[in-house]
Amino acid sequence: MSNIYLGEFEELMLTMVGILKEAAYGNAIVEEVKTQLERKVNLSAVHVTLYRLEDKGLLKSFMGGATNERGGRRKRYFELTSAGIKVLQSLQEQRMKLWKLVPELKFSI
Repeated sequence: MSNIYLGEFEELMLTMVGILKEAAYGNAIVEEVKTQLERKVNLSAVHVTLYRLEDKGLLKSFMGGATNERGGRRKRYFELTSAGIKVLQSLQEQRMKLWKLVPELKFSI
């Protein structure tokens, strides 16, 4: 895992897939980012990043069933792989280690 480095947007997408679990697909991720972070993200950028994370082995995807509301089109859902979970855990540990070193902030975690 030490060879995998993620950019801020990649980390955000990986985290959103972890949050949404079985409901993680492009538009749902865009909406979750907007709701949780009050940040607008481009659907195309989300998809490109999700595919890149899949290429890195951190996500896997599958096609859902066709729905009438989508004109018979299917959604591509994403889920964390075990490697993706390990990377998220490592990132969280690294962040907390650094945040604890900021003297003005007192964390009791």
